[in-house]
Amino acid sequence: MSSVFDSQTAVTSLDDHGHTYAATLDAGWMVGGGLNGGYLLAVIGNALKASLPGKPDPLSVSAYYLSASTEGPAEVDVRVLREGGSVATAAADLRQGDDTRITVLATYGDLDRQADDVRTTAEPFDLPPVEQCVPNTMAPESLRKVAPLMGRFEMLFHPAHVGWTVGEPNNSGELSAWFRLEDGRDPDPIELLLVVDALPPVMFTYGQLGWAPTLELTVHVRAKPAPGWLRVRHATRNIAGGMFEEDCEVWDAAGRLVAQSRQLARVPR
Repeated sequence: MSSVFDSQTAVTSLDDHGHTYAATLDAGWMVGGGLNGGYLLAVIGNALKASLPGKPDPLSVSAYYLSASTEGPAEVDVRVLREGGSVATAAADLRQGDDTRITVLATYGDLDRQADDVRTTAEPFDLPPVEQCVPNTMAPESLRKVAPLMGRFEMLFHPAHVGWTVGEPNNSGELSAWFRLEDGRDPDPIELLLVVDALPPVMFTYGQLGWAPTLELTVHVRAKPAPGWLRVRHATRNIAGGMFEEDCEVWDAAGRLVAQSRQLARVPR
């Protein structure tokens, strides 16, 4: 039995060549004025996966968000630019009617075939045990109304990062939480495309609540995540010109850094 995430990010081929796909975008992933960017990237990620047999995993994905997507039918057009022995590069556009909502350039491969050679100075960030963290079910009603997607997954926030929920922002530019999908589905590389954009915008820690539309998002998937909770951290260091960057790290239950991302977004209006 497929999970809610799998069914709501599924695509269906519309041509014999397998490069145009239909999708039905679900309203349960709404946030502010549009559908969540990570959810949409997972839909596109599935279309890319279907177009690149033998290379099922996103390695690097860069997306430009041109306009807000809405619930209902959509199509994803994929153009394979280069098919190599170990990696392939393709472009994709998500369209609704005559409007292109997102345009993507991605490199795919097979993470099971990658060399097991990890040299890193990165260390997991501090996050208290699950039972000591604050569940997203305690979010203010005003936030849940603006962001119904919070019902699609479980997030358990670092207690030091939730002052904004009671009108006491800490101005840290950092949010971290445990994460898993609502039905406990084990994470995989396509889900990581969602996870890097799942937490509330870090601008909330400055007391600036509201929709923060993504302009550009780049994701690097480094490994297949182990089953279990994911550990997610978002942080910003620069807010300028009405925009902010948001860096994300995703660590799996085995203590490995499995995904990294950076996005540029507008400060909430």
